[in-house]
Amino acid sequence: MPLPLNPTLRDVLAARTRPLAGMWVCSGSPLIAEICAGSGLDWLLIDMEHGPNGLESVLAQLQSIAVYPITPVVRVASDDPVHIEQVLDLGAQNLLVPMVSSAEQARRIVEATRYPPCGRRGVGSALARSARWNRVEGYLTDAESHVSLYVQVETIDAVAVAGDIAAVDGIDGVFVGPSDLAASMGLLGQQAHPDVVAAVLRAFEAVIAQGIPVGVNAFDPAVADAYLAEGAAFVLVGADVALLARGSEALAARFITESWATDSA
Repeated sequence: MPLPLNPTLRDVLAARTRPLAGMWVCSGSPLIAEICAGSGLDWLLIDMEHGPNGLESVLAQLQSIAVYPITPVVRVASDDPVHIEQVLDLGAQNLLVPMVSSAEQARRIVEATRYPPCGRRGVGSALARSARWNRVEGYLTDAESHVSLYVQVETIDAVAVAGDIAAVDGIDGVFVGPSDLAASMGLLGQQAHPDVVAAVLRAFEAVIAQGIPVGVNAFDPAVADAYLAEGAAFVLVGADVALLARGSEALAARFITESWATDSA
């Protein structure tokens, strides 16, 4: 049987005619993931680093998203090769690895996504959804074409070597994280600080010079527009939990705070 999966993010980025807009799915809920998958956005990030996600919940979300024309990306919790292997075996085609600070680390991550002799991914295709339990002919020899890999540059030290990281064979794109970058610069919580923005743009320049896409997280629409103007190919512009938090607060402000003030008057 052919592998019944959507194109990788690598393929979607290569074919794009505009930047890709996506959102974070941090809730751990397959239902919310499915709601977001039908939104019309280009891609979703299922987060295992800061979201309450384990292997079972990621699997359920991948299954709930699969029927929609949207590209799911899984952010793994770390660069642990065993963790990466497990997420790939779930059938995740697109991985984002956080906190990558050197070309050597990036090379090790690439190896973790590939079978020998090109890498060190454990062979478990007969047991895994990734190969549909060995129902996909030739999966072991062709698996690399079904996986795209992205790494996060999110410290000031990583910005300094962003070009070297981007040049590693097998890295399909670099995603810049302004929040952790700001923290590494002693500017915790100040993602829009001019020095942080300048560092983000230095990373952009270095990555784009290597000929691969660069992405960024930017929940503020004005900041997102500015990064898009500077060459960002894919952006995260919101998160399920943030939208729910701000939306519920707006309801409380409208129907409790404002109504109470009106009644008191």
